[in-house]
Amino acid sequence: MTDPVFILLYIVLFPGFIFLFVYALFLSFLDRKIVARMQNRVGPPFYQPFADLVKMLAKEVIDPDGVDRGLFDAIPLVALAAVMTAFLYVPVTGYSPLAFPGDLVVVLYLMIIPTFALFLLGWLSRNIFSAIGGIRAATQMFIYEVPFFLALLAPAIMAGTWSISGIVVWQQHNTWLVFFQPIGFVVALICLQAKLERTPFDIPEAETEIVAGPLTELTGRRLAIIHLTTEISLVVGSALIAALFLGGPMIPWTLSPSWLNEVVGFCVFLVKTLAVLLVLSSIKVATGRIRIDQLNDIGWKYIASAALVQVGMVLVINYLWVTL
Repeated sequence: MTDPVFILLYIVLFPGFIFLFVYALFLSFLDRKIVARMQNRVGPPFYQPFADLVKMLAKEVIDPDGVDRGLFDAIPLVALAAVMTAFLYVPVTGYSPLAFPGDLVVVLYLMIIPTFALFLLGWLSRNIFSAIGGIRAATQMFIYEVPFFLALLAPAIMAGTWSISGIVVWQQHNTWLVFFQPIGFVVALICLQAKLERTPFDIPEAETEIVAGPLTELTGRRLAIIHLTTEISLVVGSALIAALFLGGPMIPWTLSPSWLNEVVGFCVFLVKTLAVLLVLSSIKVATGRIRIDQLNDIGWKYIASAALVQVGMVLVINYLWVTL
């Protein structure tokens, strides 16, 4: 039985909420710095995301007319709690002590909640720009979630387990699933970019069209929490893709002493999540925003089709693996 004190430290300290908070702000800085350097700009100092968060937390909270204050306060907190909980099931240094059969499905559903939160905030704010942005967020979600689910469930089918840590262990004894599922890996990256509403999928917050979309009426701590939720979602999404396709923190050999495995695994986790971030940042710089109708066309015709092809390939590979 796992020590309750260890579980508490795992959830609160490392690799739980405190580490997640710090790493999310660091990735936010690194993302902005990479984009700036690619655009031949200097970029922000390393403390800028933290300074922005503190500044927004200190700002006045203004309630739009006719809005339920309690509900408007609760929705961002629920979104933040969902993505922070999802991170606990992603292996960071080794097999997660909280892992259970089916935790992959739980994580995928928890990662949907921030999009629902944006939709509700936009709908309840009584602002036309917020409402349009919220509707766009919900519409976009129905386009990318299907291929995203298919792409991330394909590794589970091949590994024969619905546990994220179990899939990582399978790769440790075999090989990275990106070699078997390159199409699914690409689809997962594209859909993660859409889930985070980053260029070219920043349609719900298109500032040149609808001010800030569902964020238009958010001020003070509400805006700070939503921004922090997005930054943490970047960590969770990058870590999830690294775990399912790139082997996560596991290394193919055992080191001595045993604690060295945890240290090396954590370093491997950092390298892989940073590699995923680099790809996402490159997409952000190299593309321009598309329209929602264009996303609908691309999503259902090409991205979803590619995800289905990948699932079909996995089923064929599994069949041949068993029969041969």
